[in-house]
Amino acid sequence: MAAELQLHALTESGPRALAVEAGSGNVHDLLERFPGGVYSALRTFDHERFLWLEEHLARTERSMAGLGWPKPLDRTRLCAALDALVRAYPGADSRVRFDVLREPFEIQGQRAEMFVALSPFVAVPEKFLREGVTLDFAPHLHRRAPKIKTTDFVRERKPLPLGAQERYEHVLVDEEERVLECSSANLAFFAGDELVTAGDGVLEGITLAVLLHLAPKLGFRVRRERVPVAEIARFDESFLSSSARGPVPVVRIGTQLLGDGKVGPRVRRLVEAYYDCASREASRAV
Repeated sequence: MAAELQLHALTESGPRALAVEAGSGNVHDLLERFPGGVYSALRTFDHERFLWLEEHLARTERSMAGLGWPKPLDRTRLCAALDALVRAYPGADSRVRFDVLREPFEIQGQRAEMFVALSPFVAVPEKFLREGVTLDFAPHLHRRAPKIKTTDFVRERKPLPLGAQERYEHVLVDEEERVLECSSANLAFFAGDELVTAGDGVLEGITLAVLLHLAPKLGFRVRRERVPVAEIARFDESFLSSSARGPVPVVRIGTQLLGDGKVGPRVRRLVEAYYDCASREASRAV
């Protein structure tokens, strides 16, 4: 793992590899020392392809504009670096995070305002996809600017445990006890063939956008509404989504079961449609 965890500074003359300390953890741990900025995290498909990378870049630009940064995103340099780095990566697929800073930052003699970290892509365990996961609540955690994907929020959510089947993610709620999203994923519910997800006050999730694009083709209607916490159990099925993990079935939130507590047919169809879409539409960064 240590050899496959990589960090690169995107200098004017191209990516420059930086030394990575042993035990650095994952891509988020690796970039924790950097000044605050905006970022995006995603995975590759077939080693060197990305799904809807254009949307990740556009969201990054919106985040930069929302913070009042005068300098535009250098898409050409970033995409060229992403393409070169994932093609050279030794693993089958990689998890990728790119950070953009307001001002250049110097580390190990390299000065840059964009950095890219890579680690081995680890798929969601098949058991979790087959049986679903349980979510907990994080009532104390709030995004101050939900539309802006900042690295500061990564630091704020870090103490929360993630990844265990019985506590896979944490749900954020608003002041009226309505569901917003998870600490690092979007969240949606099914009531019959109606797919319900929060319409505002949440991060613009790229994978959720893919799923909402696919939903009508599967016969699902989409409604944007914040679900009251007290009404979670009236929904039949649920899932969370993030670009590093894809869609993941959710069968319990806190003490409330979704439907019969098993992964339902609608979520299964959506998961299958997502990976079919990735196989068709994922493309290289350049």
